[in-house]
Amino acid sequence: MDCRIIKSPSEGTMAILNRRKGSGIRDKIENVDAVGLVQGRLIEMVVASDIAEKAVGVTVEDIRGSCPQNMIMLAVFGDTASVTSAIEEIKKQWDNPEW
Repeated sequence: MDCRIIKSPSEGTMAILNRRKGSGIRDKIENVDAVGLVQGRLIEMVVASDIAEKAVGVTVEDIRGSCPQNMIMLAVFGDTASVTSAIEEIKKQWDNPEW
C-alpha cells in the first residue's frame, strides 16, 4: 500500500480527481485543503476507506484508472488536519492489524 498527501491541491489536480472519481463528475468535490491518495489492492482499499471515514470527518472516493497490476486508488478529501489524521490512522492500523 502506498500513501501520499497533497496539500492545497491545484485546480487542475482537483479537475483530474473529479473526472476520475467513482461517483461521477456531477457531484464535484471542491474547496478542500488537502487530498490524501492511497493505492493498493482492492481488499486493502475497502479497509482503508472504512478506517478513514471512521477516524475523522473526511470524504473518501475511489479513483478510476487502468493499472495492469489491478491496483486501486482512493482519494481522501478534507481539511489538512483531517486528511493527515486519516492517512496516519490507515498506516497505523495497517502496520498493526487487529484482525
